[in-house]
Amino acid sequence: MDMEKRKICIVTSARADWGLLQPVAAELRRAPEVELQIVATNMHLMPQYGMTVNEIEADGFKVDERVSMEADGDAPLDKALATSRCMAGMAEALARLRPDIVLLLGDRYEMLAVASAATILGIPIAHISGGEITEGAIDDNIRHALTKLSSLHFTATETYRRRVIQMGEDPERVWNAGAPGVYNIVHTRLMPKNELEESIGFRLDRDTLLVTLHPVTRDTEPAAERCAAMLRAIDRFPRCRMLFTYPNNDADGSVIISMIEEYAARNPERCLAVPSLGRLRYLSALKCVGAVVGNSSSGVVEVPSAGIPTVDIGPRQRGRIAAGSVIHCRPDTDSIAAAIAEALSQASRARAAACHNPYYRPDTPATIARALAGTPLDTLNIKHFHDL
Repeated sequence: MDMEKRKICIVTSARADWGLLQPVAAELRRAPEVELQIVATNMHLMPQYGMTVNEIEADGFKVDERVSMEADGDAPLDKALATSRCMAGMAEALARLRPDIVLLLGDRYEMLAVASAATILGIPIAHISGGEITEGAIDDNIRHALTKLSSLHFTATETYRRRVIQMGEDPERVWNAGAPGVYNIVHTRLMPKNELEESIGFRLDRDTLLVTLHPVTRDTEPAAERCAAMLRAIDRFPRCRMLFTYPNNDADGSVIISMIEEYAARNPERCLAVPSLGRLRYLSALKCVGAVVGNSSSGVVEVPSAGIPTVDIGPRQRGRIAAGSVIHCRPDTDSIAAAIAEALSQASRARAAACHNPYYRPDTPATIARALAGTPLDTLNIKHFHDL
């Protein structure tokens, strides 16, 4: 009699986390003892963000469940109500799929809904990216809450691993796996530059900036003011071309989208705004542009492995370990402009090309997949607090 396969369910909510999870999903799909399940929610199912659930299927994976949670508006209350809808839909989806382990990544508010549903259903949770600090966003609270709801942990550095253990997690259930996105940059076969340019209809060069600005959920200033400050700074570099990608759908994300679309429409000869590049085009673009500008975690975690500078604006990523290629700046126009000028300098480009990325490990997806497939399930049912 064949041994029953272990059902491992990956929940993904946006282009960003699927780009990180795809190699892990590929490892799990190859494991003969694993049945892979995938649930898509939130931005994956929204046409205005590129309907990126199609990218999962284009990668050759089956999406077993789709859980809609589109908000009625863009205010924090709307996002809180959407999270409640996500929890209800996720409870029904997980009850149908009956996975042995649910795998989550990161710190998005919808993942708190997923973890809450899984916990009440008695399904063990594995979490990627615990132990990190981002003081400028509510993601910080959510990330730490996910750690306490999870039984298996995959951190991106040894410092983060120690933090998770400090939170009372069993050291034998916490792996320093490295950051999946860094592994992707090193191991993905990228698109040729001409093919990428043809795909997006935009020319890329070392004077091109790849720009992604997300709302800062703990900011005292409106998102519109922060975005306006960045756009005024960009105006000071008329020789530079701008490739904008949309922000996530945190509160006020639509405000930023409207502003960058309007800016790109006013400057069509040097600007392009796209909802999503997708994993392959995004990684390929990093090898063609001169710098990344904004406040995305990718600029701090993954971009250093592309050998280009990052301009990290404001407090959203404050607290993360950062490579020497990351230039932090305040979120006002003068500070952003000074940081962009520094990023475009020969000294910064040379430093970025030679810097070490603290998030790199050579076997990230395999480490995660082995632990998910091999950890005895009966050890995950009850968590014991690890006292230091």
